[in-house]
Amino acid sequence: MDLLNIEEYKNSIIDYSNCDIDWNMLKNKNFLISGATGMIGKCLIDIIMYKNEKDNLNCNIIALGRNKEKAKDRLGNYFDNKNFKFIESDINKEINIEEDNIDYILHAASSTHPLQYSNDPIGTITANVLGTYNLLNLASKKNNKRFLFASSVEVYGENKGDTDKFDENYLGYIDCNTLRAGYPESKRTGEALCQAFIKQKDMDIVIARLSRVFGPTMLMSDSKASSQFIKNGINEEDIVLKSEGLQNYSYSYVFDAVIGMMLCLTKGKIGEAYNIGYEKFDVTLREFAKACADTANKEVIFDLPDENEKAGYSTATKALLDSSKIGKLGYRVKDDFTNRVKETIKILKKMK
Repeated sequence: MDLLNIEEYKNSIIDYSNCDIDWNMLKNKNFLISGATGMIGKCLIDIIMYKNEKDNLNCNIIALGRNKEKAKDRLGNYFDNKNFKFIESDINKEINIEEDNIDYILHAASSTHPLQYSNDPIGTITANVLGTYNLLNLASKKNNKRFLFASSVEVYGENKGDTDKFDENYLGYIDCNTLRAGYPESKRTGEALCQAFIKQKDMDIVIARLSRVFGPTMLMSDSKASSQFIKNGINEEDIVLKSEGLQNYSYSYVFDAVIGMMLCLTKGKIGEAYNIGYEKFDVTLREFAKACADTANKEVIFDLPDENEKAGYSTATKALLDSSKIGKLGYRVKDDFTNRVKETIKILKKMK
């Protein structure tokens, strides 16, 4: 079953499509979206394609992904749509697009969960460095109006104990001589590449630093702790916690994350980074697990990870975002954390 056939998901698309975004600015424009089949890409494409249908936005989407069959499973409804084109492409290689004009590029392709970090550390780094370079290089040749780089809370590294929340100027510590460092260090390098292209190629680029994202567009292969909790909830199993669960993180519901990115795209200042989070979604892992367990009427149990799993886990114990900067662009979150967890599990249970 396609998510679009599930009433709660479709209602969210309708609801969020009415957010305070300057959609007229995007009318008749060409988009290229990398990571099209991922959690962010899927949600983003669904909202834009809905606006095309409802309000005649007439945005053309070029969706990049590594696997056409996976794309048909995730985005198959659009394959015959005149405003949609899927291109099977590895962003680590040179990207060739026949269109002369790509108004907006949203780079959301990245390895984003622990097993990928530990099992494919090279691919994790190259997607964030070579992939970002290749897309920036493409943008410089295609009359690009604005490039959005989806970065991560992980660029802040460890909280050194000198702040409660990370604002966009914070610089934390990352031990670069570890396997796990590949993800945050390569995201940092991706941001540095953006600044280099702004200077050297006179490009318009904005950076969205996403908190940890969850929602109904998650992939079942996702090994993040929050995704494991959600899968336990879907299967009505006890929630397995791989630690005491005292780690305190910022989270975003996927629809809120996408709207935050669209605000960065339409209102953000060139060269600036914007945190995307919300203080009422700042919870501990234990609280996240409990929300999933309560939804499924199950318990939270504790199970220490094996060494392979542990290698991919973040060592950060407190990573909270100060999102006041994007708030000045009009960013608002519609609902509370527990309701969004419940909605995620409810929608994904219908996908089984």
